[in-house]
Amino acid sequence: VYLMITQTERAKVLIEALPYIQRFNGATIVVKYGGHAMVDEGLKRNFALDIILMKYVGMNPIVVHGGGPQIGDFLKRLSIETEFVDGMRVTDKQTMDVVEMVLVGKVNKEIVSLINRNGGHAVGLSGKDGRLITARKMKYLKDKGADQPPEIIDIGMVGEITSVDKRVISCLIASGFIPIIAPVGAGKEGETYNINADLVAGHIAAALEARKLILLTDTEGVLSKENELISSLKMQEVGALLTDGTIKGGMIPKINCCLEALRGGVRKTHIIDGRKDHAMLLEILTKGGVGTEILSDIDL
Repeated sequence: VYLMITQTERAKVLIEALPYIQRFNGATIVVKYGGHAMVDEGLKRNFALDIILMKYVGMNPIVVHGGGPQIGDFLKRLSIETEFVDGMRVTDKQTMDVVEMVLVGKVNKEIVSLINRNGGHAVGLSGKDGRLITARKMKYLKDKGADQPPEIIDIGMVGEITSVDKRVISCLIASGFIPIIAPVGAGKEGETYNINADLVAGHIAAALEARKLILLTDTEGVLSKENELISSLKMQEVGALLTDGTIKGGMIPKINCCLEALRGGVRKTHIIDGRKDHAMLLEILTKGGVGTEILSDIDL
């Protein structure tokens, strides 16, 4: 009897997923992969399996990955000092070489290899391939207070995106591949820029008019003042939560990334806890979901 109940429950889980599989068949879903999910061996394998399953049930997943801790470890090994300004790594020429080497040569290929080893078909790219991401040097202004002009800080080869050419991604998707993208872009003169992975994911999602943008983080999602998970927000509700300090710290850039993507035509964005096993599948294929979804004010 126990076995029969277990099998029935399993069948119910599969049936619950069916309408979501139908709804997202052919849909482009951009995933920002970072945080603990990139470090823990079990979570890494589960992430790869989630992406492969998404592909096999008819979705078009695209992965944009970070790599901050791995870059930090490598710089330490090479005895290169690192400085941060408001959470952004100051990137001189020497540091940029290491960033590119670690992101493109090491982290990207590890993710590609993990997906391919488990039965997927992944291809690694950086923003420099096929003119995917054109960038320029980011001008960073630090607020000095009400009665002083902002300070202009040179944070080196940190870039902001000026354009996305989606052709190389579209070709890979059409050929059945899963694109894995390192957040590095090229300037007009071919110079290399280090770009925040959340921003890259948001811009790529907008360029492809993705159905979903999912940011994997090391938090449950957006929390209320009472520390309870807010499972759903509309764009118009976010402003008040920023103003009253409910959304603060490292969550602010992630929220801004989601808002930019929604303004760019993405249907729905999600901030979910990458520390949970199979968090992506639970968010996409179940009614309740596991994180915070942020919706466009226009119900598409």
